[in-house]
Amino acid sequence: MLGQVGELSTVEPVAVGLIGAGPWAEAVHAPTLAAGPHTRLAGVWARRPRSAARLGVPVYERIEELFEVCEAVAFCVPPAVQAELGVLAAKAGKALLLEKPLAADLDGARRLADTISETGVASQMVLTFRYSAATKAFLERVRAIEPFGGYALNISGALYSIDSPWRQERGAILDVGPHMIDMLGAALGPITGVRAHGHPLGWIGLLLEHESGAVSEASMSMAARVDHGSSQVAIFGRHGSEGLDGGDLGYDVFPDMVAEFAQTVRRGGGHPLDARHGLRLQEIIAAAEAQLV
Repeated sequence: MLGQVGELSTVEPVAVGLIGAGPWAEAVHAPTLAAGPHTRLAGVWARRPRSAARLGVPVYERIEELFEVCEAVAFCVPPAVQAELGVLAAKAGKALLLEKPLAADLDGARRLADTISETGVASQMVLTFRYSAATKAFLERVRAIEPFGGYALNISGALYSIDSPWRQERGAILDVGPHMIDMLGAALGPITGVRAHGHPLGWIGLLLEHESGAVSEASMSMAARVDHGSSQVAIFGRHGSEGLDGGDLGYDVFPDMVAEFAQTVRRGGGHPLDARHGLRLQEIIAAAEAQLV
């Protein structure tokens, strides 16, 4: 299903409730969901209702009231909160558009993924790289070179400017780690092992082993004093090499992601980037973090 948005223009837009009203929700989630045509923003719930009021849709004091007016929910809250409220949403029968990481810890991720499986609701992760046309073309080219290895790099100084307690505590591996690990897995096959070194609030290096026999590395930091951040993926194979720059993702990422989510909800069934996929990423991150302590 990934990358193949169906003919939804004649279908009633999916009513999506937004959980969270922080800066990212205001800048990305709310306007994208409200813009349609595949979704409409039905309302918002946030722990600070005053923040939610500026989104221009009904604000609900109780999360159960939000569930009553929507068929799906999108999350834009810290990982621990997502794990807690995602369980409630799944039990209420709502499809879930989930931020990365799935949860703050592996136990929370397992509870949420298990609840989603038990209830049978649709789920999809906000792994933004994967919804870009540039990424899809890159992965197609990678298949042709018979890849055997590669690397991912994500470097910024975000920790100096971002007001986010969980990011300040856990650093790059929990924030950008899901993106980089997911991209290497998509290019080189499922990941079967990880070795980690470095410091969560400094520089982290991961050595990843893939089911295909390929090996890759990921280097990440959100504490570098740089003017501009850098995000890259490079893959090497027997017939050449292919690269992807994060700057090439384009502005279609979020509308395309929302359109795919609407398709997931309307058609039922699964999505390649569902909560189970998010759990697999969390398992790799947990194994890496255990080696950094």
